[in-house]
Amino acid sequence: MQGITVTQLINSNHFKNLTPEIDTDSIIITVPDVNRPALPLAGFFAHFDNERLQLIGNVETEYISLMYEEQKERIFDQMCRYRFPGLIFSRNLQPDEVLLRKCHEYGIPCMVTHQPTADLTAELIRWLKAKLAPRISIHGVLVDVYGEGVLIMGDSGVGKSEAALELIRRGHRLVADDVVELRRISDVTLIGRAPNITKHFIELRGIGIIDVKALFGAECVKDVQTVDLVIKMEAWDKDRDYDRLGMEDQYTEFLGVKVVCNPLPIRPGRNLAVICETAAVNRRQKKMGYNAAKELYNRVTENMMKSAAEHERSQREEALIAERKKIGEEMNKDVPHNSAHLPTIELKDMPEHYGEMDRNECRIESESSGMDDLND
Repeated sequence: MQGITVTQLINSNHFKNLTPEIDTDSIIITVPDVNRPALPLAGFFAHFDNERLQLIGNVETEYISLMYEEQKERIFDQMCRYRFPGLIFSRNLQPDEVLLRKCHEYGIPCMVTHQPTADLTAELIRWLKAKLAPRISIHGVLVDVYGEGVLIMGDSGVGKSEAALELIRRGHRLVADDVVELRRISDVTLIGRAPNITKHFIELRGIGIIDVKALFGAECVKDVQTVDLVIKMEAWDKDRDYDRLGMEDQYTEFLGVKVVCNPLPIRPGRNLAVICETAAVNRRQKKMGYNAAKELYNRVTENMMKSAAEHERSQREEALIAERKKIGEEMNKDVPHNSAHLPTIELKDMPEHYGEMDRNECRIESESSGMDDLND
């Protein structure tokens, strides 16, 4: 069964062990939660979860101080018979002598810490969830790219490690190569890390094993990273219809947690590192509320609506002109017309250059007596 020992709990959280004679290596914690035994101290033990760590704070200590000696013997004996994995006192509170004696009698570790009760509860639950989280090991490479955890998956020899190496050369950080340990620390969060035996190592076919930390420096490696994006590398299939817009995200699932997954077809000449970088930045933009595919869709839709509106307006104008013309023709039918020609002026009677324009677009007036008068 997956679990952690009380020794690990004491060492990791710097608790003071008040019962050093008890073998804490043999006591396993399997539940990532804690309990404050207020009701059990009052004698109510229904639904008492003895798999949880028990936490004593100011309220419980004050209540214990008001209990009679006979009551303490009875309640503490009944509570310790449940053999819960440990008893922790917050705020450096001094345990009651009867309770401490019962813990020794039933082999229950008793610990104390300076932390406030609320902070201790939150930190213990967080630490226990991380340590006791469900876990699996998968084949792939996990890299921190611009703060986004990119899990690169694919068949052996497809180029995962080479892509990771190029990402490292571009300033990103390696978390795990070949084998990635995934843990579900919440219903929506996965974290990944490398097994201790392969930590900071990359296998390159034709070269062998390289130590990334020794070769490129400590700034190029990372111990733990959340998994935000999965990139599945696969051989190019010309008969497959690949998504070219990205309107809807595709997902893959690990331990019941869905993670965005982008298939990446491999062809000669494609820069996989740049594509992985772009995918990570695009995923980060989507988390910030911007989707480039939806923005393009909105622009196209807006342009189509605008074109449709312009076409509709043009049709209305054409219909209005045609209607006006029709009305004019119908009205002219009722108007009597003089069949005789209207009198006109003969061209020979026109002044010279009448109506013509000079180079300055000014009318050229013919010589006349009026012009002569102006010149005088």
